[in-house]
Amino acid sequence: DSCNCWRRNEPPLDEGWIPWLGHAIEFGKDAAKFLARMKEKHGDIFTVRVAGLRVTVLLDPHSFDSVLNDRDSFDFTRIRSQVIQKVFSLQPTNIEPTLERKWMEQHFQGCSLPKLSSSMNTHLQTLLLHCHNGSAPSEWKQEGLFDLCYSLLFRAGYLTFFERTDNAAVAYQEFRKFDNLLAKLARGSLRREERRTVSHSQERLWELLSPCGLRGGSESSTWQQSYCDFLQQEGINADMQKKALLLQLWTTQCNAGPAAFWLLGFLLTHPEAMEAVKSEIRGLSTRRDTSFQQPQNNLLEAHSTPVFDSILSETLRLTAAVMIRREVVQDKILDMANGKRYHLRRGDRVCLFPFLSPQMDPQIHQEPQTFKYDRFLNDDMTVKDEFYKDGKKLKYCSMPWGAGKNSCVGKEFAISTIKQFVFLALTHLDLEPCDPEAKLPPVNPSRYGFGMLQPDGDLQVRYRLKRT
Repeated sequence: DSCNCWRRNEPPLDEGWIPWLGHAIEFGKDAAKFLARMKEKHGDIFTVRVAGLRVTVLLDPHSFDSVLNDRDSFDFTRIRSQVIQKVFSLQPTNIEPTLERKWMEQHFQGCSLPKLSSSMNTHLQTLLLHCHNGSAPSEWKQEGLFDLCYSLLFRAGYLTFFERTDNAAVAYQEFRKFDNLLAKLARGSLRREERRTVSHSQERLWELLSPCGLRGGSESSTWQQSYCDFLQQEGINADMQKKALLLQLWTTQCNAGPAAFWLLGFLLTHPEAMEAVKSEIRGLSTRRDTSFQQPQNNLLEAHSTPVFDSILSETLRLTAAVMIRREVVQDKILDMANGKRYHLRRGDRVCLFPFLSPQMDPQIHQEPQTFKYDRFLNDDMTVKDEFYKDGKKLKYCSMPWGAGKNSCVGKEFAISTIKQFVFLALTHLDLEPCDPEAKLPPVNPSRYGFGMLQPDGDLQVRYRLKRT
């Protein structure tokens, strides 16, 4: 819009002091801190200038559906295309987004899910039992918990989706270099040396993921092969296929490792939570149906685990920080839940940040900064999913996977994977912090908006295989 000034009936406008750039630096450095400050100043809806764009931020969870359910006024396809072009060098293709989503749903949900989960479990178990690299299984090994979780989950995922055993470790090293700089790459704030690092890691990963490099002889039923066949049918060339595969590698692997780190980290630093979940696991083992002799890795699916589920929900509440972005494609009157109406301009951006509310909202969750393992448990040990704000029940009490029609396709697989990994770690390993007084490291504030948060530092742990 040619006129940048505030108009009547628009959300409060905060342009910042720097022309054009506005609040871009502060937003990129620590979005949660910046948006909390803006909320304090302006309330649940406001517009800020960020690198030439007008971004309206909506922080009232009761009003989220006004944006999520109106696909005529709010679009995310162009924003998504711009991000994947910037981060993954993927040119916008002629693939209909709904067609690709349908393919993903087919391969991540329904009857495909048990097969994927079973393959993931097998790889996790194998990697976990052989994570001592030559040292005696009874010997303690020391490592950073974040590295341990991310490395094991990434390699198991890589083997599940791409079925290449020979280069999983190399792929992990390059992936971490790429992932470490991804937020800066998306914001366009890389230094020259960092740009070289990203470029080199992308080249190596494209090489490892190229369809010809991954194809396993006559075996063509792999997830990766099916995806390449789908892309080929849609007229996507081999060069774009390997770039699309890097996007899928990041999408499928960027959240599980960090989530498992936080979950295990919270357990290791909260003994009462650890005891509660171990007690529940012991109960599962005694309730095993001896007539069918369920394998251990099916125990979680076969029985309800309310304590485990509450701990996972609480972990995601504290550490999942998605940013739901939309482009306003036509002038729009936005109806808020409190009855107020605001005019939004065509061409502006809208951003929902569920991390601030509902997830960290003191009106919804008492002491929101504190980890409480039973926050999502009722007194009768059933799952607690009713939360209120301003006397009104929330539709979304936590939104780690986004919401609505654009929520994460692979969320069931991700949840199953995180739970399975933590279950295996607790049942197969003696695991403890090197320093019993150690606290979890703080979050890396530049990762707000990119899914699961990552730590700024690590928690040193020691582990060994349990004696059977």
